Amino acid sequence: MRFQTPLVPARLIRRYKRFLADAVLEDGGREVTAHCANPGSMMGLAAPGTRIWLEPNDDPKKKLRYGWRLVDHENGHFTCVDTSVANRALREVLLARRLPELAAYETIRAEVKYGEKSRVDFLLSGPGRPDLYIEVKSATLSRAPGLAEFPDSVTARGRRHLEELAAMARAGHRAMLLYLVQRSDCSRLDVARDIDPAYARAFETARAAGLEVLAYGTKITPEAVELAAPLAYGA
Repeated sequence: MRFQTPLVPARLIRRYKRFLADAVLEDGGREVTAHCANPGSMMGLAAPGTRIWLEPNDDPKKKLRYGWRLVDHENGHFTCVDTSVANRALREVLLARRLPELAAYETIRAEVKYGEKSRVDFLLSGPGRPDLYIEVKSATLSRAPGLAEFPDSVTARGRRHLEELAAMARAGHRAMLLYLVQRSDCSRLDVARDIDPAYARAFETARAAGLEVLAYGTKITPEAVELAAPLAYGA
């Protein structure tokens, strides 16, 4: 998934009110406010002075002229902090039939209502196959070298999704949780049990009910976020 507008580098001043960030553009030193499309804690990614990449826009419908897309770790690695990118990147891959585990499904629908209060990210269907319900989660937390974790804060919504996926699996459908690790410095993924024990318990219950789990890495540059190789699950 390529960014629609060339990104520009900046230095983070602060992130606040969850969805706002002030930064200083490297070119000219102008201070701007950017939209931060990330509801999590962004643990380890929002320290003042961090080098970041912003996407400018001239959309009159948007209140802010910049969106925060990347953290630059300044060692050749990046983290994409925009959680919406995960679904957009996966949609491209699904439509192109580039994910071997899912390529046989003929029909791909996004944002389909299911359960009691949710919309599944993707519903895949095809003749002779059980429907496949896929929830996508963006993982950006890393507290140990090479290990990505999810979640980075307590997530009642994420727990509800696990419960509803488990219900789909018990009803005879396929249910899958696909973690997209949106940082290029990790080779494995695990659940952050200490951050949200309730989510961890729901995760194990859902797996026992038949939930399938996939984790994929990403290749990230200031030009694009692309699906990379599958990652190992577990610490």
